Amino acid sequence: MQPEILTKDLSLTFMKGMTVLRAFDESHSQMSLAEIARLTNIERAAVRRLVLTLVHLGYVRKEENRYSLTPHVLVLGSGFLRGNQFGRLVQPIIELCARELGYSVSLAMRDGAAPVYVAQSSQQNARYTFGFTVGSHLSLLSTSMGRMLLAWGDEAWAQEMIETLPVERFTSETIIDRDQIAAEVRAIRLSGVSIVEGEFEAGAVGISVPVGPMGSADAALGVSEPMSEIAAEDYPRLTEILQRHAGQIANALR
Repeated sequence: MQPEILTKDLSLTFMKGMTVLRAFDESHSQMSLAEIARLTNIERAAVRRLVLTLVHLGYVRKEENRYSLTPHVLVLGSGFLRGNQFGRLVQPIIELCARELGYSVSLAMRDGAAPVYVAQSSQQNARYTFGFTVGSHLSLLSTSMGRMLLAWGDEAWAQEMIETLPVERFTSETIIDRDQIAAEVRAIRLSGVSIVEGEFEAGAVGISVPVGPMGSADAALGVSEPMSEIAAEDYPRLTEILQRHAGQIANALR
């Protein structure tokens, strides 16, 4: 749990700059100043100064009257990955896990109220892709990784998330009843594995296990593949492989 910081000790200008950066996503890859102002709820004059500063620093590029992110933004995340030695310690374990499973493997960590992909195996299913890469955020309530983090994370935080986060229907199979979601999380807490079928991506199954001890796990290791590719009778075998490698990752990150 991060310590509470008084508002007087915060840089509001810096916070607004980060808000502008976060406004760019899959649905808003190129925007005008007016669009950024509307999306961030920051007045246009301030948005102009913030965006021009980001252009000067190399994080944003300007093309005519529209703005987009540059690859330089990846530097912001690379410090986290290098600092935790993901390339040297974690990635080899993920690659071994993927080879044993025969499916691509992803590692997600809790980022506020959402899981975010922080590592993926280089082995990818060439026939199927769900379009998620390192840095992509997932639904906390409707994905196997999200529910795994809820089940093995702090219980008070999990209860707050289940009670307050917006519930979005991604497919016809998505559970939108909060009591039912809470029941699913309790079952995952007992079983140690999260399996979600067709709720986030139609026809896809996600299988995830925790990385870390119950009550404080902030990462999950998992696979997501078309249900036509993975038979239900294979779930226990895949779970055992994931759990074994998740334990190795937990040890590597200590």
